[in-house]
Amino acid sequence: MTESKPRPLISVQERLRDQVAHALRAALISGELRPGVVYSAPALAADFGVSATPVREAMLDLAREGLVEAVRNKGFRVTEMTERDLDEFTEIRALIEVPTIGEVTRTATREQLEALRPVAEEIVAAARKHDLIAYLESDRQFHLSLLALAGNSRLVEVVGDLRKRSRLYGLTRLDQRGELVSSAEEHLELLDLMLTGDVAASQECIARHLGHVRSLWAAGESEKSAPLRLGQR
Repeated sequence: MTESKPRPLISVQERLRDQVAHALRAALISGELRPGVVYSAPALAADFGVSATPVREAMLDLAREGLVEAVRNKGFRVTEMTERDLDEFTEIRALIEVPTIGEVTRTATREQLEALRPVAEEIVAAARKHDLIAYLESDRQFHLSLLALAGNSRLVEVVGDLRKRSRLYGLTRLDQRGELVSSAEEHLELLDLMLTGDVAASQECIARHLGHVRSLWAAGESEKSAPLRLGQR
């Protein structure tokens, strides 16, 4: 009898790398890690209370996503988003998502759409609780799950990658001004329109939502970020 190959075990180091990567993404979202600034793995590791190895590995994961870039013998620089970058990301997303939402509005069942209502409600709840990480995770789940109803997994991958590359800066102050709540509520509006079967209204809603998100990016870029405090976990 042929011996089966042993399954690879998930090491503590791999789990630690994932935890560090999650914390680094949170710092990028909140603006604690600032665009254009170079951060060394040992310095970040000291903030986290871990060795430099999982930090370097986590940073390499972020580099593959285009969020940071390696700087030889120095560390990692947070990639900067220009106004043109943000405009282009928004344009590509609109070209993909607006017609796809129209298709899903025509073809999805009521049960499939209603299954996403709890996620849409989580987005609103997170915005009201000022939980930016939960907000963006629920937002990601909602949009990608909705697009997945079109049945094109490659399309979902492309949009998922665009979302990673167009992460939001300076959300903390935007949240404090209450601007995220209105954006969050647009998810419920979109879902309700899709449930009525109104293709044109659903497409107008998602186009307006993406434009609203773009305005949040622009506002976030103009904000000055708070000091880095990665040790607060």
